[in-house]
Amino acid sequence: MPASTVPGTAPARTTVTGWGRTAPTAARVVRPRTYEEAVVAVRGCGERGGIPRGLGRAYGDAAQNAGGFVLDMTGLDRIHAIDADGGTVLCDAGVSLHRLMEVLLPLGWFVPVTPGTRQVTVGGAIGADIHGKNHHVSGSFSRHVLSLELLTADGEIRTVGRGTPLFDATAGGMGLTGVILTATVRLLPVETSLMAVDTERATDLDDLMARLTATDDRYRYSVAWIDLLARGAARGRAVLTRGDHAPLDALPARARRRPLEFLTPRFPAAPAFLPEGLLSRTTVGLFNELWYRKAPHARTGELQKISSFFHPLDGVPHWNRVYGRGGFVQYQFVVGYGREEALRRIVRRISEHRCPSFLAVLKRFGRADPGWLSFPLPGWTLALDIPASLPGLGAFLDQLDEEVAAAGGRVYLAKDARLRPELLAAMYPRLDDFRALRAETDPRGVFVSDLSRRLAL
Repeated sequence: MPASTVPGTAPARTTVTGWGRTAPTAARVVRPRTYEEAVVAVRGCGERGGIPRGLGRAYGDAAQNAGGFVLDMTGLDRIHAIDADGGTVLCDAGVSLHRLMEVLLPLGWFVPVTPGTRQVTVGGAIGADIHGKNHHVSGSFSRHVLSLELLTADGEIRTVGRGTPLFDATAGGMGLTGVILTATVRLLPVETSLMAVDTERATDLDDLMARLTATDDRYRYSVAWIDLLARGAARGRAVLTRGDHAPLDALPARARRRPLEFLTPRFPAAPAFLPEGLLSRTTVGLFNELWYRKAPHARTGELQKISSFFHPLDGVPHWNRVYGRGGFVQYQFVVGYGREEALRRIVRRISEHRCPSFLAVLKRFGRADPGWLSFPLPGWTLALDIPASLPGLGAFLDQLDEEVAAAGGRVYLAKDARLRPELLAAMYPRLDDFRALRAETDPRGVFVSDLSRRLAL
């Protein structure tokens, strides 16, 4: 994605897409390297507006802007200050979680929340209000942000504190309230860069939910890989993985010499061109069978690297190419506790539809986060990837959307590229507040994206 570093030069349009590669559009991409250049870029966006973008890991169209500007914020990537005693960091919004881990782990600190990839910027983490395997304990990323600097539509830079309407609209606001320039983030103390991990199998969905409900409070991190192709008595069978940061005394003597070493394995990149249909029901079914069978019935205390536990796919550059030219849809929803029957119905429908998903995970969320458009609510969240070429996929997911909305749940906007706008208000009850604040702070519609146009945000 080529970008101009000089906003006034009106760069040529280039194709921009999300990580799922399903809805590409053309935009003018600028990459400011100073706050002053970011101000110039915002003031010069023109009638089609602009949207900030980080490392492009939103799966759908949230960081795209057809015919307008996209502000690539990765040029603002400085770490300004680390309080190694108090456990906070002040950094630019373009700093990646990977970079923070490189710098902070040797000091005995870890990011408070990380999703399934560390190739996410701090600004993107706030804009999508990302969650991880520890939401039931720690909430989403923005809960750990103490303050931020926001470049608003009038070209002014505001310091925004927690608990204010502008903060709550920005957390999960998908970049539509302004450009985050810096953030101060509270960190998590750790003794080592290894994880102590327990793994076990669950025989079906009910067994999985019972295990999670009974014992999740014993773990900081918890996630289950779930086989969505399994049917009958095995429907919803899963491999449950949970753990916490390993204490120093859990390490063997050799590992204690460098307990905070951050190692990130890297494998060859996925080929640029792969045939369509590589991830078919047959191949994914075989993978799922092998993955479930190779998992231990029960294993405790295994030491794993942070990169292996949190971000196994980051070791394969451009892994999204394995879905072929057509790309894939990442579908994630949440339904509240007490709505387990809705979850069962949806899992059954996915299984009967034979959706070939090998990256399907089930987690439990804790209390809701304050962001008006933040995704998590107390309940069960299921995320799955589906090749976009699957016949009838659009109509099928529309039906799932209706089922989720009827159960009082919602879909995750950071992964969406297809939700119908009429369902949005049912899923996000603070939507009117968000729209009203945008109308007040951005009356000319400076900040706009393909997502915001599609959903009338």
